[in-house]
Amino acid sequence: MSTDEAGKTPSPSAMIDARIRELGDWRGEMLARLRGLIKQAEPKIVEEWKWRGVPVWYHEGMVVTGETYKKVVKMTFAKGAALNDPQGLFNSSLDGNVRRAIDFQEGEQIDEAALVALIHAAVALNGATGRR
Repeated sequence: MSTDEAGKTPSPSAMIDARIRELGDWRGEMLARLRGLIKQAEPKIVEEWKWRGVPVWYHEGMVVTGETYKKVVKMTFAKGAALNDPQGLFNSSLDGNVRRAIDFQEGEQIDEAALVALIHAAVALNGATGRR
């Protein structure tokens, strides 16, 4: 993990901020927008920085990750297979028994209300099932 000028390890939130700036393109803008929706859905969510550069949001357990790739920004819901997805947002990792993901491509519109509802459901599921 890198250190800042004072020799301290930056907070996970600061590392996410830096990643958004570092991307400097649509992926950074998308990650920032998704992050805002996550925080809107659950203001008490905790940001972490895992696996050498993946933003992860926790509330009574892992809720979602925000991964950036060359052509997509991926939100992977830790317990996505157990979530009701009435708007059909999940479009990736559909074959797994536990996780489900949403891949966002450049220029893609976000159904913000549906995504916030899905995040609420993921947080509620963690509260109902406890940490895992």
